[in-house]
Amino acid sequence: MQATSLYPRYAEKPLAEALSDSPAVLVHGPRQCGKTTLARLVGDSLGYDYISFDDDVARAAATADPAGFVAGLPERSILDEVQRVPSLFTALKQEIDRRRVPGRFLLTGSSQVLLLPSLSDSLAGRMEVLRLHPLSQNEIHGGVPNFLDDLFRGRFQTATTNRLGDELAERIVAGGYPAALERPTARRRANWYRNFVETQLQRDVRDMSKISALDALPRLLSAAASQTARLYNLSDLAAPFQLSRPTIGDYVELLDRLFLVERLPPWHSNRLSRLVKTPKLHIGDTGLGCALLGIGPVALAQDRTFFGQLLETFVFQELKRQSICQEQPLSFFHYRDKDQVEVDVVIERGALAVAGIEVKASATVTTSDFRGLHKLKKTTGDRFASGVVLYDGEIASSFGDGMFAVPIRSLCEGRTVGLGSFVLGMDRLAP
Repeated sequence: MQATSLYPRYAEKPLAEALSDSPAVLVHGPRQCGKTTLARLVGDSLGYDYISFDDDVARAAATADPAGFVAGLPERSILDEVQRVPSLFTALKQEIDRRRVPGRFLLTGSSQVLLLPSLSDSLAGRMEVLRLHPLSQNEIHGGVPNFLDDLFRGRFQTATTNRLGDELAERIVAGGYPAALERPTARRRANWYRNFVETQLQRDVRDMSKISALDALPRLLSAAASQTARLYNLSDLAAPFQLSRPTIGDYVELLDRLFLVERLPPWHSNRLSRLVKTPKLHIGDTGLGCALLGIGPVALAQDRTFFGQLLETFVFQELKRQSICQEQPLSFFHYRDKDQVEVDVVIERGALAVAGIEVKASATVTTSDFRGLHKLKKTTGDRFASGVVLYDGEIASSFGDGMFAVPIRSLCEGRTVGLGSFVLGMDRLAP
C-alpha cells in the first residue's frame, strides 16, 4: 500500500535530492513526527522495499547476522528505526563500499545515532543526514514559508494582517505532532501527548541506556517544559529529584538525543567578551510541553509569564522547522550579555550573514524592544542582515536601520500560494 500524508512536508524535496546522489540518507527526528510516512511517500514512488526494526523478527535477524542481513536486502531499501540495531552500521558501510550507487539505503532513526562515534565514523562520507521535525505551522495551515528569505534579504513589505489573538494560545497548545493534531479536542490531544511520552521513554531509553530511575524521566521532561526558553540550569532541574546533578545531566542528554528537549547554544564573538556562555533550554514541541504540565489554551492565555516562555519556544521551533526549505544551512543561537541585554534567537547563514529575532507576546512594539537587536548589529557589523521583533499584532513595518516589526501570523502562514509550486511533485522524483 502506498503511503499518503495529510500534510505536505517541505522535507520531501531535500530528501529526494539527497537520494539522487548519496548512497545512504538518514532521516532522523522524534518518534511520531512523520519520518516513516515521509520515507514511504518518497520511497514507494521510487520502488523501495520497507523494513521496520520495531518488528521483533527483523531486529533479531539483523542483530544476529548484520552482514548477512544487509547482503540479502533488495536493491533499494528503507530501514526504519535503524537506531535499534546499531551493529548494522558497519555492515551498511561494507555494502556501500562494495557497490556504491546513489539512493541505496533510506534510513530513519528516532535518536541522534550520530552522537555515537562508532556509528558516525562508519558512514562518514557515505550518508547524508536530514533532520525531520514535527509539523511546522506552514505545513499545517498552508502557504509557502518565506519569512527566513525575507529575514536574510533584510526586506519586509509594509502590510496589514489579522492578529492571531486567542488562536495563538490554541496553536501553542496543539503543537506539531501529526497524530495529536488528528484528535478533535485539546483534551484528547493532551492525552495523546502524555501516552506518547510514556511509550517512547519506556521503549527507546531502555534500548539506548541502562538507567537506574526510568520513572524520573517523565518528571524531568515536565520540569524541562516548565523552564523552557530559560537559561539551562542543571541545579534547578535536579533540585526536586533524589538523584545527583551528574545523573540528572546524563538524563537530560538522553532526552536531547531523543529530540524531546533542545539546548540552544549561546552566540559568541571575539569582539565581545561579556557574553553569557550558557545555553538556553527548549522543550522539543510546545504541545508536548503543555500536555505534560496540564495547561490548556485558556489557562495558557491567562498566565502571561509562562505564555511568553512558550511563545518564544514556539517561534524558535517554527524557525527550525522552516529552515529545511533553505538552500544554505542555518545555525541557531541565542544572545545574552552580562548586562541582561538579549536576543531570543540569532541565526547565522554560513560565515557571511547574521540575523536576530526577538519574540514579544503583546500586540504592540516600541523602539525599546529593539535594544538587543541593535547591540547584535553593532557587534556583527556588515554581517548583520536584519533584526525582527515578532509580535501578535497586525502591521509589518520598518523601524529603520534594518529593524522590522512583523506579526507572528506572517511567520506561521507565509504566502498563501499553491503548494505545488514549492513542494517537488512526486511525478518528478522517478528516476
